Amino acid sequence: MKKQLYVWLMIVLLLVPWHASAEQTKYQWNLADIYSSETDFERDYQAIVDALPKLTAYEGKLQSAANVSKLFALNERIARKMEKLSLYAHLKQDLNIEDGNAAQLKAKVETLTSDFASKTAFIEPELLALPEQTLAKLQKSKLLKPYRYYFKELREQKKHTLSKREEQLLAKLSPIMNDPENIYNHAARGDYEPPSLRTPDGKTVPLTDENYTKALEHMDRSYRKRAFQIRFQSYEAIENTSAATLYASVKADELYAKVRKYQSGLDAALSADDVPKQVFTNLISTVNDHLPSLHRYVGLRKKALGIDRVHSYDMFVPLVDETVAKKMKFPIETAQTLLLEGLKPLGGDYIKHVRRAFEQGWIDAYPRPKKYAGGYNTGAYDTHPFILLNYDESLDGMLTLAHEIGHAMNSVYTNKTQPYHYSGQSIFTAEVASTANEWLMMDYLMKRAKTDEEMLYLLNQQIEQIRGTLYTQVMYSEFEQAVHDKVQKGGSLTAAELNDLWLRLLKKYHGPAYAADPEAARGWLRIPHFYDAFYVYKYATSLAASFELVKQMKTDKTGEATKRYLQFLSAGASDDPIRLLQKMGVDMTSPEPLENLLSYFDSLVREMEQLLKKQGRL
Repeated sequence: MKKQLYVWLMIVLLLVPWHASAEQTKYQWNLADIYSSETDFERDYQAIVDALPKLTAYEGKLQSAANVSKLFALNERIARKMEKLSLYAHLKQDLNIEDGNAAQLKAKVETLTSDFASKTAFIEPELLALPEQTLAKLQKSKLLKPYRYYFKELREQKKHTLSKREEQLLAKLSPIMNDPENIYNHAARGDYEPPSLRTPDGKTVPLTDENYTKALEHMDRSYRKRAFQIRFQSYEAIENTSAATLYASVKADELYAKVRKYQSGLDAALSADDVPKQVFTNLISTVNDHLPSLHRYVGLRKKALGIDRVHSYDMFVPLVDETVAKKMKFPIETAQTLLLEGLKPLGGDYIKHVRRAFEQGWIDAYPRPKKYAGGYNTGAYDTHPFILLNYDESLDGMLTLAHEIGHAMNSVYTNKTQPYHYSGQSIFTAEVASTANEWLMMDYLMKRAKTDEEMLYLLNQQIEQIRGTLYTQVMYSEFEQAVHDKVQKGGSLTAAELNDLWLRLLKKYHGPAYAADPEAARGWLRIPHFYDAFYVYKYATSLAASFELVKQMKTDKTGEATKRYLQFLSAGASDDPIRLLQKMGVDMTSPEPLENLLSYFDSLVREMEQLLKKQGRL
């Protein structure tokens, strides 16, 4: 029932000899916060081994509320210990990928997890096989009162549940359903070799994701163009394989939806979060209505850069002097001070927990050899959150820290309030908690900008955040909808067809000032999220929802909006995400939250335009 959230953000490891400073040592995890010794780890491990056989004693006996209650209690005791074991092994290995002992512990836990899954596999199928009358009776039982929302969800799932034999067959086929993504990953990450690029200083480097990002932000346009062309031309080698795997993946999604009696793959994906279809359709139509604002921004880039048309390789170069970015540095102690000030609208209790995150070892901040090269927040119901970073003192780094602290506080408030079985969060609401912190921090920084150049830098950051999280993700969603619709109607997907669709969407979204290079048509094959159907739209809706909640807190002087927000953070998975937001006064079935965010985007573009005019750059 519990969903773990991992927010993956790739950051370059510093490949230099490393010695821990006092500050770096301060910002490291102490895994003794989970287990004081491996003896304690082994004690929990053995307790699970001893308890697992007891689960199967309830198989075939779930008509009784008493039996279901006892089974759920036993399952929770095991699951909470399992969660701690898994967390400990996972974090231990992420601190040092070459830690052999950590690898052994992780393998040991994975085997135990598999055994636990097999021992509990009977629970939901058996409950779903019960007559509707029996399920309703269980839902109303006093013994099972803490699980009423769970049973409501289960009963809604029942109409999409097949016979026991059919469910067993689907379960056996599920690994095959994931094969398209596995094949794509092997092609795109295993077989694919990044081409080489000669940098302006004469070095030859592999065109990895990190080096490509640096190239696109370089002021030398010919260098950006060369990097773009080399990168996208290299994708030709895997475009046919990628088209075939995406076609197979979409066919599997649509087949799964049909078998489970959903109208489409989209309906099946939305059902998993109980999201009404109008949330998705409103998102596409509202963003399409506001494309002129994005076109205006692309046109502004054209004028500011002094070029005839904006190409894909012109969309990421900063519109401010690069010396400003170098000055915008945030050592972690500075970041802590800013966060404690910038997040004050969330209230004194929230700030108290943020302070604990810095003072009590929740954050492993700095890159070092053999450490995992990404960033995320994770934790267990019975531990504090653990935030992994590879902090580089940049504005992006500080905002990433704010983002992950948002996830961490979501867990703190949820775990304090909810029972274990409601302690997770759907992506739909989890990203609200994280992006709300980014809104607050950017608002704080923009109000304190000392110069026009500093303000331009912050405006550029805010505009690009909205462009990347709203406009771009909606373009991806529109692409997904088109390919799923085509396959549902019996059509196929070839590389040429996918390229053509992608290029048409690029032109539509970016407007007349944009030049869609033929190489850019292969952009679709760079998006692994397409193998998790209709996932990316949640980033856009979450950003709009958090914008509304932050606006409420900034304008409400009574403190009621902040109180409601903390209730939202405390809700976990105790209700449908749409209803949780509606209780906070944000209705994502309405276009209003999107309209408000898109209007804000337009105002930012106009403000940037005025500042550039003031500087004589337009």
